[in-house]
Amino acid sequence: MWQAGHVIVQLFTLSVDPISVKMAALCMEESIYNLLPQITEKTFKAPRYVSAFKPYVKRTIEQSKAQWKTIGPPKVQVPSPQDFLQKHSKEPKLPERKPQRKKKLELTVPKRTDHPVMGVHSKKNFINSNAANVIMGVPKKPVPICVDRRQGDKFILEPSGLIPKYLKKKEYGLIPKYVTKRNEEVQRAQEEYDAYIKETLRQKAMKRLSDEERETLLEGLKKNWEEVHHAFQSLSVEIDTLPKKLHKEKLETQMKQLEHDIHTIEKHKIIYIANK
Repeated sequence: MWQAGHVIVQLFTLSVDPISVKMAALCMEESIYNLLPQITEKTFKAPRYVSAFKPYVKRTIEQSKAQWKTIGPPKVQVPSPQDFLQKHSKEPKLPERKPQRKKKLELTVPKRTDHPVMGVHSKKNFINSNAANVIMGVPKKPVPICVDRRQGDKFILEPSGLIPKYLKKKEYGLIPKYVTKRNEEVQRAQEEYDAYIKETLRQKAMKRLSDEERETLLEGLKKNWEEVHHAFQSLSVEIDTLPKKLHKEKLETQMKQLEHDIHTIEKHKIIYIANK
């Protein structure tokens, strides 16, 4: 048993040696497991599918199928030999024309006093009518054409665009209504804009000071300068701290600004004030 297993392992590892293959086959035949009966499994095939509606379908087909469906009707009326097909027998025929009765004309001899009717013609005189139509008719105007090649190629001149037919229109040379309307809208918008600008300038226009207001303003500036100058003169002689220095610089700046304003107002007699 161990030798057989060993030979099988050797068979799989060294499959090139033919002697080992024969020994392995003999060992397999002489194995004790070969004495056991082998049970063969039977394969069961599924039953064939049969529809449950097969009888119903078969019965329905038998009921709806006629006996003459494929063979033809059992009895057919055979035409007689006397009624054979003739030529033009199936073509439609017009009904027979009935004879019309002719009216009898009574011919009488005209009397001596009878006069024939004048100006009545039984037939049309084509020669005279054609001559009258030609005499009274208006001659046709030739269609204007343009020949563009020496071979005689031509085309109608009117739809070509070479004839200035738009000059004959009533509206030719007039300004269209939509252009006039647009110009009026533009002019109205420009007038509204000009009115807005004029009103804005009027509101922002500079106001001129009168002589009385100028003198009052000048006196007020001088009075302010005197008050600042009095405060400047009241300062201590020795300025040794930072707040004193800042206060002195502030007073000097105010005095300079007031002096500048007083000089400007005295120099200009007419003064305008801009509205903010």
